[in-house]
Amino acid sequence: MILLKMTAVGTDGNRVMLHFDDGTKMRVSTSLVADFGLYKGMELEEETLAELSDSARLASAKSRALRMVSASSISERQLKQRLIQRGERPEDAQEAAQWLKELGAVDDAAMAHRVVRASIDKGYGEARIRQELYKKGIPREYWDEALEELPDMTDWVEAFLERRLRGQEPDQKTIKKLTDALLRRGHSYDVILRAMRRCRDRLGEVWDEPEYFDY
Repeated sequence: MILLKMTAVGTDGNRVMLHFDDGTKMRVSTSLVADFGLYKGMELEEETLAELSDSARLASAKSRALRMVSASSISERQLKQRLIQRGERPEDAQEAAQWLKELGAVDDAAMAHRVVRASIDKGYGEARIRQELYKKGIPREYWDEALEELPDMTDWVEAFLERRLRGQEPDQKTIKKLTDALLRRGHSYDVILRAMRRCRDRLGEVWDEPEYFDY
């Protein structure tokens, strides 16, 4: 196949479009033009063309992966999934993710700690934080160490209850509603009940214990 011409693509000067005599086009980086020694009128053997095409696809995957990690914190698994969703080949997505991992741009262990800290700031309990780690695609091998940052959330739950109750004595319906809200945030029954008792004692109220708690 003969390379008829090369035209610039975009405004950054780093990409060109290759035009071949059979009407096909291929977008490549200027670095690949240099690596393959491409020039107008060059005849490319089938094997060389295939190698150029593979290199161009991998370069595209790496470039797209770099943009993704620059835009937001992302796990290795999420990165590969998004690259494939955007049309990159699985093998290129894997190599691009590994490349960024080796550069330190993708770090699942560090991300696990960031997810835990952000979840604590939102008032989430351990169960909800585990859901967040799973949703982010962070391997379980990094969860336990990151979860060591999780403090006793009883104080947070107690403050939540006091804000919602505003000094009023709750009935069973209100207690269940508050409990359900806290369970959705990932707090355990033990933490919720401990906070309820502390809140009750502080306010000097006499509440009935929740009927549905399993002591």
